[in-house]
Amino acid sequence: MVDKIESTIEAWDRRELGCDEAHVETVEISEEIINESLALQMISIRLQKTLIEDLKMIGQLNGIGYQPLIRQVLKRFADSEKKQLLREQASQQVMCSEDEPHPHLEKACG
Repeated sequence: MVDKIESTIEAWDRRELGCDEAHVETVEISEEIINESLALQMISIRLQKTLIEDLKMIGQLNGIGYQPLIRQVLKRFADSEKKQLLREQASQQVMCSEDEPHPHLEKACG
């Protein structure tokens, strides 16, 4: 009889759980299911060969492929741009509202 290891964060961190090849099995899964579950959509884009070579080198140094690296870079850029646009929009709304009279403030300020 094998002693059961309690499923704790520490047991997983010490690799007492989840590392025994005897409990591993491969699963066949279609690319379509992966793309759907990750909400991925295939696109076609033309990039300079030198840029692709650079991205492959950067990806290799970071332990990932160049396509996941491109996804990360584009996601960071899009998130940053959205935040910047939202900040600008909020700032414009504040400036516009400052130009409008506020009856409740006029009463309070006399």
